[in-house]
Amino acid sequence: MSTRLSSTKKRLTVIVVAAALILLGGGAAFAYWTSSGKGIGEATTGTSVDFVVASSAATGLPLSPGGPTQTVAFTVTNPSSGVQQLANVAVTVANAGGTPWTAVAGCSAADYTVDAPTIAYGSIAPAGVVTGTVTITMIDTGVDQNACKGATVPLYFLAT
Repeated sequence: MSTRLSSTKKRLTVIVVAAALILLGGGAAFAYWTSSGKGIGEATTGTSVDFVVASSAATGLPLSPGGPTQTVAFTVTNPSSGVQQLANVAVTVANAGGTPWTAVAGCSAADYTVDAPTIAYGSIAPAGVVTGTVTITMIDTGVDQNACKGATVPLYFLAT
């Protein structure tokens, strides 16, 4: 029995010494300095990119004074890497760059009218595409419009 008691005492001593070491180590003080710091950084912001507008061939019967209309389908594409807001699409009878168009003497943009485009305005995601249509009509001016026969009427699209 004394061997058992001695073995138990040894175990108890080991446990007490281990606990004391843990407590002493846990209560050990660590020294340190406090500090602060400052820094700067930067990021770059892109700019807007012009929308890309493409149109399809007109559909419908040929235009004539006061006659049928033609419809032109078009797309507006956002080539930017960010979302861009499409607020308006203006379509006029004009040359590329928006310069005035006259087919021949006696036939001009004043002989035609373009209705407001049908399109969903709003945000366009990067590489996003929005489709729309526009209708063109030849106005009956009440005077000879023979100069407009066979004319190819250019449409100028301005997306903002």
